[in-house]
Amino acid sequence: MSSCKRQLDINYDPDRLPATNNNVYPQLLTSAQVGIGFESGSDLFRYAELIMQRMSGLASQPNQTYDYSRYNITGSDQNNVWAQMYANTLSDLELVIKQASAAGSPHYVGVAKILKAYQFHKIVDTWGNVPYTEALQLDANTAPKYDDASTIYPKLITLLTEAVNDLNAASSTLSPGTNSTIYSSASFTTVSRPLWIKAANTLRLRLLLHYSKKDPAFMVSQINALVNTAGITFLAANADNFSHPFFNVPNQRNGIETFERNRAGYIYADQQLVGMMNARNDPRRPFYFTDFPFGSGQYVGVSAANPPANANANYSRVYTFLRGVIVGGAAPPFTHGGEAPQRMMTFAEYNFIRAEAALRGATGNAQQFFTDGITASMQEAGVSATNIAAYLAANGTLTGTTENRIRQVIEEKYIALFGVPLESWTDWRRTGYPVLTPPINRLASVTNVPRSLFYPQSEIDLNPNHPPQKNVDLQDRVFWDTP
Repeated sequence: MSSCKRQLDINYDPDRLPATNNNVYPQLLTSAQVGIGFESGSDLFRYAELIMQRMSGLASQPNQTYDYSRYNITGSDQNNVWAQMYANTLSDLELVIKQASAAGSPHYVGVAKILKAYQFHKIVDTWGNVPYTEALQLDANTAPKYDDASTIYPKLITLLTEAVNDLNAASSTLSPGTNSTIYSSASFTTVSRPLWIKAANTLRLRLLLHYSKKDPAFMVSQINALVNTAGITFLAANADNFSHPFFNVPNQRNGIETFERNRAGYIYADQQLVGMMNARNDPRRPFYFTDFPFGSGQYVGVSAANPPANANANYSRVYTFLRGVIVGGAAPPFTHGGEAPQRMMTFAEYNFIRAEAALRGATGNAQQFFTDGITASMQEAGVSATNIAAYLAANGTLTGTTENRIRQVIEEKYIALFGVPLESWTDWRRTGYPVLTPPINRLASVTNVPRSLFYPQSEIDLNPNHPPQKNVDLQDRVFWDTP
């Protein structure tokens, strides 16, 4: 303390990285990726899983998941996730793009642009019109105007195209290495870069498919142009999955297991998903859910049409596929390791995208992609080859009208994307599949399945440029969700 060297600086916050330091962007990228990983198994994930009746809180009353299952999702409930996505993750990514661009590190820029596009498409798909062009300016603009969502999607598709060009740059001052928690590798050029490019191209397919109801001709032409591009690559195996790793270590477990540990008894299996899987004798059930009664080989979900009058635990629980290995308990409810990856976009999804697009007129063999999607999902869950073959023999052939075959694709995709945030909700809004029955004890103001969520109350209170709050029935549609 008595040295002539400056030891303390009361004007410097050690917990706030200086934006003027061009060496900060590697740490910012790590922070943003970890944020995306945890967030993808957090609030928005639960809203969509409960709305889509893959999980249920109707046996856990009275608490938040009970209310969410009844569509009682208020604007105040979304303050934290909105702040996390905008003020933390996207703010970090914007700084990565700016700093890495100035430092001559296009490989960092490319990765950050992919993550930015991924984050913004989830925001649009949840709320519709949101801040984009005036967002992420920090103190320069604390009340950004809202963009028409239909103008944001084309910008995200362009952003992904730019990202691939950045990743293909011949040189980069710095490239993401083991500091990248997604597609982490010491060899960016030979290992990580090809995976990021596959993820970017597959995410473009996902966004283009979302136009299936609004502009099917555009969707078909753009997907055809993309898949026929020379040298194009997409997710090609489960090892390519766009996912975030987690570990059986305190503060490093995935968001799904963390919630289950902290809120035991809040989440059960829903009869909508369990019933579909039971009808198909689906061999993924022992990986997705515990059986009930334990050891019976039977799987029971909470019925939205006949929920229990009081809280009870007489239902299957979420199991190892989403929560990791069992580390405690001889019978449900188990404690899990939490090291299961948080899946955000998978090889199975790529195949189902291609199958649906082909049925709507795009290039590709719908039957082959359908088979490959089911197979990829089964293999990732740990199903044996014998059981996969038996399931495909009974359920793996597309039949009937085009609409009936699309329904088959979406229903299998709904099962396969268990744990992937939001996308099945988007599929339902686009296609109407699977057919959902609103809970009998839903709110009187929300009589139908929600089509978007309220804007966060923090935006209504603090941003004078916010649009009117959503209608109380939650039937406001995102731009691609045309009637």
